[in-house]
Amino acid sequence: MGYNVTQKLIQDHLVKGEMKPGDEIGLKIDQTLTQDATGTMVMLELEAMGLDYRKTEASAQYVDHNLIQEDSKNPDDHLFLESAAQRFGLHFSRPGNGVSHPVHMQRLAKPGQTLLGSDSHTCANGCMGMLAMGAGGIDVAMAIAGEPFYVKMPEVWGVYVKGELPDWVGAKDVILEMLRRHDVKGGVGKVIEYYGPGLKELSAMDRHVIANMGAELGATGTVFPSDDVVKDYLKRQEREEDWIELVADKDADYDVHETINLSELEPLIAKPSSPGNVVPVREVAGEPIYQSYIGSSANPGYRDFAIAAEIVKGKSVANGVSFDLNPTSRQMLQDLVKDNHIASLLSSGGRLHQAGCNGCIGMGQAPATGRNSLRTTPRNFPGRSGTKEDSVFLCGPETAAASALYGKIVDPRDLGEYPKVEEPAHPTVDTSLLEYPLPEDEAKKVELVKGPNIASIPEMDELPDQLELPILLKMGDNISTDEILAGGARVLPYRSNLPEISKFTFEIVDDTYYNRAMDTKEQSGHAIVGGYNYGQGSSREHAALAPRYLGLRVAIVQDFARIHWQNLVNFGVLPLTFAESTEAEKIEQGDVIQFSGLREAMKNGETITAKLKDKNQEVQLRHTLSSRQVDMMLKGGLINWTKEKA
Repeated sequence: MGYNVTQKLIQDHLVKGEMKPGDEIGLKIDQTLTQDATGTMVMLELEAMGLDYRKTEASAQYVDHNLIQEDSKNPDDHLFLESAAQRFGLHFSRPGNGVSHPVHMQRLAKPGQTLLGSDSHTCANGCMGMLAMGAGGIDVAMAIAGEPFYVKMPEVWGVYVKGELPDWVGAKDVILEMLRRHDVKGGVGKVIEYYGPGLKELSAMDRHVIANMGAELGATGTVFPSDDVVKDYLKRQEREEDWIELVADKDADYDVHETINLSELEPLIAKPSSPGNVVPVREVAGEPIYQSYIGSSANPGYRDFAIAAEIVKGKSVANGVSFDLNPTSRQMLQDLVKDNHIASLLSSGGRLHQAGCNGCIGMGQAPATGRNSLRTTPRNFPGRSGTKEDSVFLCGPETAAASALYGKIVDPRDLGEYPKVEEPAHPTVDTSLLEYPLPEDEAKKVELVKGPNIASIPEMDELPDQLELPILLKMGDNISTDEILAGGARVLPYRSNLPEISKFTFEIVDDTYYNRAMDTKEQSGHAIVGGYNYGQGSSREHAALAPRYLGLRVAIVQDFARIHWQNLVNFGVLPLTFAESTEAEKIEQGDVIQFSGLREAMKNGETITAKLKDKNQEVQLRHTLSSRQVDMMLKGGLINWTKEKA
């Protein structure tokens, strides 16, 4: 039996474990990606480790999230990140250069390599024949220091693609169709690999769109082959020498099988407030909109903006509609200017913002309260837009542009003739805002530049053997990291200041949580209870760090999203699941849960029995930690474990 592309990538980088689905494996990491919302903590972790110089082939620090400079906090941190990139031998992408994922694809992505990023949408670069995965910042710090990345061996979900996209249907509709079929946890424990004759109809950037939102399916990663489409893309980026062919063997098989016929797809849209709440656009046509937003890493390509420009060319957007244009790379923006697409977008009434993540993570362009926002972004979790009571729909650029003209959701097929756009044969290649690594001898002389907003990570204590914890929250299913710790312009500037950023913890779920947690912090700490797919969404480790800082010791849920589960382990929060789903019915918010002999129980197996004080009831729980992770948890997290190992 031959290997598929995912298996080839894993086999080539396997340093520990066996390729058995569900078993923990260790992978050599070739490249890393960090962005400013998560990278500040990564750089502090590298400093704490005493790293001399990166051990990866290439690592890049991007500034794309916190671009608004309403005071000194963001620019101070930008200077810190630049100095840290110089000190540790990283590329540094300056503010305004663009979103990390498409810029990395343009300048650094290489077929056949592994990429680990402290951003959940790092999986976008799977479009280049890479194994690209999101992870918590400290996992990325360890990779930069040359340590393997540990993950459970995924199943490989083969998606056979045939046909070709009809007019008015784009790559975004492909991944929305996957979400329509499988919802936000359908990809958990899997790498999604696309193959088949239909791939020749999808450009490298189309593949980026599809791979990007594999994160919304909960997948470990998304993989495309490195074929002639990828070769052509690298050639146009003047990087043809980085191309290798990497395709599945003819007799390769997959653990899960699926087929998508591109010819049968229609324009799709995800209704509020989940990427999995997908319906055909025609079903919600006529809904009034306040905002139409084009851009983000989920539609970052030249075509995504050019097709919108052709749709609105010579026309004006409807009165009362904010038509927001969010360029994703400075390099691509220059091509849109040259080809007059920016002129068409602006003439129609568009509002042009700087190249970066911006409104995708609530950094500006927040919608009005109670008004519908139509966005080409990857997520519409509650409050992610920057507006607490938001109503965000996710769609492709065709639907977004057509709807902007009418002030309501429109099936773009109603517009008639489909405007065709072509990618530039010779796109702009611009590295003027991408700083290259210093040689190691020069790097060691660099001093880190620290502004007043940077605070060191507090020490974490070991896991106690006895715990008596109040349940401060009981939540439902699909709680996202945006709900655990919001992003946006109010919150993310404190990314390097844990005491301050923790004040926003769970505010969307329960705005009394912070004060109640502080009341228990110095006494016993506390626990929380959740449902299925707890911690979906962003990879930001602050969603584990901030609750831990406030005294969270144990999180008990039906099941976890992969990256958040790993982040909890890394920072010494014990992640447990209910042995049976009905066990959750025993626990209410306000109960006190007791653990006795916890350390020995964790060493001896997966089952842990807890008691509910004053209820005379036991609750059967499980952990799924490897022996390495059990040792890490007992020591209070990865930082303590690493120090002892060193």
